Formats: sequence, structure tokens, C-alpha cells
Amino acid sequence: MEPLRIVAIGGGTGLSTLLRGLKQYAREPRQLEITAVVTVTDDGGSSGRLRRELDVLPPGDIRNCMVALSEDEALLSKLFQYRFAAGRGLKGHSFGNLFLTALTQLTGDFSLAVKLSSEVLASAGRIYPATSENVVLEALLEDGRMVAGETRISRSKSRIKTIRLRPPICDPGAETLEAIARADLISLGPGSLFTSVVPNLLVKGIPQAIQSSPALKTYFVNLMGQPGETIGFRASDHVAALQQHAGAQLLDVVVVNNATITANQRRKYAAERALPVENDFDRLEALGLQVVTADLLAQGETVRHNPSATAEIAMELARKGRRRMSSQARVRAGD
Repeated sequence: MEPLRIVAIGGGTGLSTLLRGLKQYAREPRQLEITAVVTVTDDGGSSGRLRRELDVLPPGDIRNCMVALSEDEALLSKLFQYRFAAGRGLKGHSFGNLFLTALTQLTGDFSLAVKLSSEVLASAGRIYPATSENVVLEALLEDGRMVAGETRISRSKSRIKTIRLRPPICDPGAETLEAIARADLISLGPGSLFTSVVPNLLVKGIPQAIQSSPALKTYFVNLMGQPGETIGFRASDHVAALQQHAGAQLLDVVVVNNATITANQRRKYAAERALPVENDFDRLEALGLQVVTADLLAQGETVRHNPSATAEIAMELARKGRRRMSSQARVRAGD
């Protein structure tokens, strides 16, 4: 059998968590091919500084994905995540960000720099920026203000109404569209809804490619509301925001957590009024979605998805997607 094909779309900690779990399947011959499509709107920290000073795409989220797909114990992976604690101009930068930026300057092509860096790390998958355009994220808030920049959007106190990219028209790479067309499963999330997941759907051609793909399409709902983005959002509100910005009903399945988030874990988020995302099953089903529930909670005080549990669900859905496509192919052959 050909390997299963999963296209994982997102950014930030959530996407790298899923990739870290999927890596174990990709290491086994002919079991899984992974393609990660990563947002490029980060303007904070080391990535933001490099972006402003050298006019390059922000490397941070892509660096995290490369490391997630590499051998965790390898020295090179630790090197790419190493962050300078001192040094004029160096403090706060990660080595991986500097490496990607230098390689971009040498090759003149950010996507090629990502490919070459992934080869250095022996990453178990392909990683593509959602676009090679240097885009800025803008948000229209419910109080009527327009805020520009991912960092400022995340810090806003008013609820986000819509987001957009500037420039509004930017193209994905041909490899991204090809991977989406050939996928068994296309997954969105987990991750910050408006600053990690939705921006990918604002790139010209990506929503249409997802909609046209015969793959099963799923969204991994976040575990907690996020200050500045999704406080008070139920699971269905996340889905509605995704589909509103995509301009299409993209999803077949939503995956939600059914494990209890403990009082100790909640306490860490109480100051920001963040609560676990409510799973409003009736509304999700009314939207025509299959709802998959599982214990997706990682151990520890910080509320995070468990990489292995999340990847296991993704693999099950990819197998379902492959079976569905095979069934459709048989029906067409019969016609």
C-alpha cells in the first residue's frame, strides 16, 4: 500500500505538537507522509526582529516544525532550538532562526532554505510556508478598531471580528496545492485560532484547494480559550470562524477533548479568565460535522494536547479518508 498522506495546517505550539506525535509513524517505512503548511505572520520575538531588520519571512514557527519532525535527541535539534542568553544583537535570537535567515540570504529563496534546513535535521516530512509573500496580519475588532501585527492582535482586549492579510492577494507554492490535492487527511489546528490557523486560509487558493481535495478534513479544537483571541468561544464558534474566513464549509470532522481539565490546571489560567472550551455537541452536529471525542490532554500544569494521542486520532482519520477515497474510486469505476 502507498503510505497515508496527512497535510497538517497551522502554526505555533499546536502544529508542532501534532507533528511530534506523527513523526513516529513517518519513521516507519511506507506508513505515513507528512506535509506541514505553516503560517508566516509572526512579528514578535526573534522572528519579528529578523523580519524587520532583514526583510525575511519569520522563521520561528517553521523552525519549531522542523525540530518537531527531527530526532528529538539529536544534537542538531537542540542546536536549532538554542536561544542566546546574552550578546549585543544576539540576545533572544535562536540559532535555528539565524540559520534559516542566513540560508535564505544565500539562496534567495525562503522555501528552498526551509527544504535544505529540513534535510540537515533529517526531518520526517515536508514543510512549506503558507505563502512566500511577506504578509502582515490585520484584525478588525468588535470595538471598531483595526489592529495590525500578530503580536498586537494577540494582546488586544476587544474580541476579534475578522482578520485579513496585507497584501490581500498572496499565493501559495505549487507544492502546497499538490500536497493538499493528494492528501488522505487535511488537518487544521490545534493552535491559536486567529493567529496560527486562520491566516493559512486567507492565502489565495488554499481554501479552494482544501474544498476540492477528496481528503477527509478535520479540525482539532483547542483545549482552552485564549486571551486576546477566543475567550468565551465554544467549539462551534471556532468552526464558524474558520469557515467564515475560508468562505466555504471545509470541514467533515471536529476532534474535541473529553478529559477533565483539573482545578490545578485551571488555576494557572484564572487571572486571564480563560476556561476550557465548551464542547457544544448539538451545534456541531447541526453544522453537519462528525464529532470525535478523545482524551487529548497532556500531563502537567500547562494545558496542552498530548502529541501521541492527537497523532493517533489523526492516523485513524487518515485511514478513514483513504477508505472513503477508495470507495469513491470504485463507484466511479462502476459508472
